[in-house]
Amino acid sequence: MKKRILIVEDEDKLRRILELQLVDSGFDVVKAASAEEALPLIDRADLILSDFRLPGMSGLEMLQLIRRQNTQVPVIVMTAFGTIENAVEAMKAGAVDFLLKPFELDHLTAVVNKALEIRTLREENRALKEELGRKYQWDNIVGRSQAMQQIFATIMRVAPTRATVLLAGESGVGKDLIARAIHFHSPRKDRPFVKINCTALPENLMESELFGYEKGAFTGATTSKPGKFEQADSGTVMLDEIGDVPANIQVKLLRVLQEREFERLGSNKTLHIDVRVIAATNRDLRAALEEGTFREDLYYRLNVVPLEIPPLRDRKEDLPYLARHFVEKLAPEMGNQVTGITDAAIDKLMQYSWPGNVRELENVIERSMVMAGGEKLDANDIRLDMNLRHRASNGDLSLPDGMSLDQYEQELIRDALKRSNGNKSQAARLLGLTRNALRYRLTQMGIDS
Repeated sequence: MKKRILIVEDEDKLRRILELQLVDSGFDVVKAASAEEALPLIDRADLILSDFRLPGMSGLEMLQLIRRQNTQVPVIVMTAFGTIENAVEAMKAGAVDFLLKPFELDHLTAVVNKALEIRTLREENRALKEELGRKYQWDNIVGRSQAMQQIFATIMRVAPTRATVLLAGESGVGKDLIARAIHFHSPRKDRPFVKINCTALPENLMESELFGYEKGAFTGATTSKPGKFEQADSGTVMLDEIGDVPANIQVKLLRVLQEREFERLGSNKTLHIDVRVIAATNRDLRAALEEGTFREDLYYRLNVVPLEIPPLRDRKEDLPYLARHFVEKLAPEMGNQVTGITDAAIDKLMQYSWPGNVRELENVIERSMVMAGGEKLDANDIRLDMNLRHRASNGDLSLPDGMSLDQYEQELIRDALKRSNGNKSQAARLLGLTRNALRYRLTQMGIDS
């Protein structure tokens, strides 16, 4: 469509010359002899070309009124007085350019084209920012901090590709949600998304679970069964807690990543698959490399696009948005009267360290909503998990009253198991123990490991 130029000029002859030049240059033209006549036409214009001095309301006054109304249409001011002061005044008021009379008509066309081009670029930039703003709140992911915006921008770039992504970050930061965001914004969004929790699979069953097995491959294998990778063919596999995969399975994963092929347990037939792999870990895999517990070649295959997700304590500016999001999300599910959260409650949440990250925040909001008596969560309603581990981290190294050292150790172990949802490998890392050391202590406590 042709761009429409509104000419505001009180001299009939010049107004006609400007009209002919702009029409000849491919524009649609609307004319007005005064500012008062022009004002009703502003919404129909893509650009305004106005004289500085007009009868009644001046061109400068019209420009100031347009900007007060927050109308973004570009305005070019023409002035015959040739003073720098007029030009500066017009530019300060919001003009995009000015023309000193007399001027060449070709120069007029060039200035108009330039102003329209700048407007187009600004509109595209504004539209892009609005689109990014929507992308920053995918499904249940909320993050307006600079760190999270960079992560979302990376997701937007990497999602359309098949590149392997390695998500790193503490437990509870939202690695699962980000992996799903990558999948559901990719060309594979209508294909399977299969999540594999590597720590939840017993070592002796991991190979058969990942790659499947044939009938008779082991005692009890009465039928053939496809593995997780076959189930995810043409889709995405998320390998959660990849750092806990044993060495013999790491070799097979490397082959899947390199060759896109594997064999079922008990079969010599090579199967080819097309999967996109997203790995996640809360361990420092580089430290595991140095310890020799993780293969270097597998690490580099996984670390094509590394994405470090910051803990909540390092992006506290996101906390108010997350808290309000969880209240809105949980209110319909819980069926209670809580519909909001006060600034005082937000302040109390901001003072906490959040070792359990976003997952802990959601749990605290849910627990607080259960106990709240009003329509909004207030500071007194917030039920923080002030457990022993948190108190110890604040420098209070004394034993709680009435508790022996053994009891204190057992309480720490139960707390770690609770925070890791029963995952013993993760609980061991939280406690700074090996998995075998934790198993021994659980046996001593009479808890089946």
